[in-house]
Amino acid sequence: MASMTSTTGSPRPSSLDPEIAARLKRSADGLVPAIAQQYDTGEVLMLGWMDDEALHRTLTTGRCTYWSRSRREYWVKGDTSGHFQWVKSVALDCDADTLLVKVDQVGAACHTGARTCFDADVLLKDADLRGAGPEAAGSGAPGSGQ
Repeated sequence: MASMTSTTGSPRPSSLDPEIAARLKRSADGLVPAIAQQYDTGEVLMLGWMDDEALHRTLTTGRCTYWSRSRREYWVKGDTSGHFQWVKSVALDCDADTLLVKVDQVGAACHTGARTCFDADVLLKDADLRGAGPEAAGSGAPGSGQ
């Protein structure tokens, strides 16, 4: 029997396994954030949104399917751009409210044409964290006990 996902009052039928559907913690509009990560390098590529049916399609086709909040329709990564995401694994986080989809990305992941959506506007780099973290212990840094 197909489960139903309600998003803004408009239920969409889904063939997602009811046991998986029962575990998901969705946003108020029935969506779960899905982080796409390059399976072999760990590079974070993008964040998309999935409802039950998008997750079902992703799990059964081996291609990432997302729900477009702006267009209010499903989209399969690569159908129009040719920049496919071939699914290698899908994991649910410990709170059951976020998906991690490890993919083999072909071409750009970002709609801007960039490899990743997270490379153009870096707010803080690792090198900018001098004096923070475990290596700063004993230096008077917060948490160092001095």
